[in-house]
Amino acid sequence: MPSSDFLSEATARGFVFQCTDPEGLDTLLRTGLVSGYIGFDCTAPSLHVGSLVQIMLLRLFQRHGHQPVVLMGGGTTRIGDPSGRDETRQLLTDEEIAANMAGIRRVFEPFLRFGADPSDAITANNADWLDLLGYIPLLRDVGRHFTVNRMLTFDSVKLRLDREQPLTFLEFNYMILQSYDFRELFRRRNVRLQMGGSDQWGNIVSGAELVRRTEGAQVFGLTTPLITTASGAKMGKTAAGAVWLTEDRLAPFDYWQFWRNTEDADVGRFLRLFTDLPLEEIAAVEKGDVNEAKKVLATEATGLAHGIEAAAQAAEAARRLFEAGEAADLPTVLVPREDLAAGLPAFRLFTLAGLSGSNGEARRLIRAGGARINDAPVSDETLTLTLGDLQDGAIKLSAGRKHHRLVRPE
Repeated sequence: MPSSDFLSEATARGFVFQCTDPEGLDTLLRTGLVSGYIGFDCTAPSLHVGSLVQIMLLRLFQRHGHQPVVLMGGGTTRIGDPSGRDETRQLLTDEEIAANMAGIRRVFEPFLRFGADPSDAITANNADWLDLLGYIPLLRDVGRHFTVNRMLTFDSVKLRLDREQPLTFLEFNYMILQSYDFRELFRRRNVRLQMGGSDQWGNIVSGAELVRRTEGAQVFGLTTPLITTASGAKMGKTAAGAVWLTEDRLAPFDYWQFWRNTEDADVGRFLRLFTDLPLEEIAAVEKGDVNEAKKVLATEATGLAHGIEAAAQAAEAARRLFEAGEAADLPTVLVPREDLAAGLPAFRLFTLAGLSGSNGEARRLIRAGGARINDAPVSDETLTLTLGDLQDGAIKLSAGRKHHRLVRPE
């Protein structure tokens, strides 16, 4: 068992999957403040729950007195990470990447403390150095330390080739650029640790080797396990869509409800990974009623992402809806009064309310009998809703038993 505070608690909570040198890292962490980073490419305007284990790892790192570095992939997003992908990512414009980066930066504000103290979190953008690279200098300085033989053995490359799916030369360079990031952060900020998901192992090891070869220094890599539910589902997405971490993409009520719906077998594990509750307190919660434990998980996780007040409001709204049969505190969506007066198709309202990802998906939901309007089942996908369907000034939409919205005219 590690003796450094961070590595000991990270291991106990289930964050640690692989480490390049566990004993060496443990020793380094005991010597004082260490800077460690995780990279996040800017492929969407926010992050979802699938990235939360990495964010919580940075949070834990900071809680134990170390400095978390959030590396924004302003440069690497232009290529697209092939890790865990069956196909090439769609290339984004510089304007799209910049907009996504601005949105993603907001995700970290509730979780990390930013400032000027030694352990305060900082952000960096790898476009600051990758955009300046010349191709020939990169090949001479960095490329000569990589062999194609070795690169072909890493899962990010091997799995794509084994499936006979195309891997572009552009993507093949991703590993080299991510390794360059590690070296650059080491040179600029003495960053000694790179962390990431298990799918990043090959990239992280390559970066550590590059630093060793070119700088003569030892740096470390640590990965987290792939987080799936007890039933094998991937974290971060539900039937209603991605579970985003910012309020503009997903209401706190729906975020709370996502955690409340955790499978029984996952509650203890998720309390360890996604809350700050002490381990002994989690052990006590596990011994009690599983549904009460789910409420603790939901409220603690929502409090981290959206604040204690929003978490309490979401918990109370859920209690009133599911235990008292009241709907006043449900997330509300406003639509122009004139549009509702003229009539809006029910499937369109479900999409506008965020209960479906597209009109086609909403139509299928209605046809399958999974939609309710004002608590009454609806199966006619051509149904039109008007001001006459308002009840107490709103139309209540439900997708399944757990996802609800109020639509109000404005």
